[in-house]
Parts: sequence; C-alpha cells; structure tokens
Amino acid sequence: MRKIEAIIRSGKLEAVKDALGRYGIHGMTVSQVMGCGLQRGRTEVYRGHEYSINLLPKVKIEVVLPDGQVEEVVRVITETARTGEIGDGKIFIYPVENAIRIRTGETGDAAV
Repeated sequence: MRKIEAIIRSGKLEAVKDALGRYGIHGMTVSQVMGCGLQRGRTEVYRGHEYSINLLPKVKIEVVLPDGQVEEVVRVITETARTGEIGDGKIFIYPVENAIRIRTGETGDAAV
C-alpha cells in the first residue's frame, strides 16, 4: 500500500476530486494548509504599509491505495491540477505498513 499526498492550488480541488471519483477513488482526506515554495508568496499593501505574505493557501489531498494504482492516480492528479505555472503543487508518495478499518477490524488492502 502507498499513501499519496498531493498539495495543490485551492481552486483545483473540485476538479481533482471529480477526476479521482471517475477513476474510482472516493475515500480521501482533504485539509486546508499554508505553504510556500518557488512562488515565494506575494506583497500586499495595507493602510499604506507594504507586507510580505510568504505562506499561501493550498489544499492537501491524502489517499491510501494499493501499489498497483499509484502510477495511474498520480497521473490523474498531475494532469488535473496542472496549470503550467509556478505554484501548481507537489505530490509525495509514502509506503504504508498497514491499515485497519475500525468498524470491522479489516486490515491491509481490504481496509482501504
């Protein structure tokens, strides 16, 4: 099993969620996060003073799935979230040792 964490633009969440749903992925965790990378934030003026805002709002999507689906799900996320500009986000892939469904006690792929 693998865990995919995708940090994407907030405006791309619905499109990515719909694309994953069409692929058959319905279980996911979505979090509102703040971060910075190559975008390096932006500068705003408030009451005549200039402020640097270097943490920008992003969305983190977390999905755990069997090893055989990883490449296709990464492709779906990448194609759907890409705008071609700095700030499109990142995808991280982690190994998952085990998963347990609390309600039934199922473990491994059956729990996902």
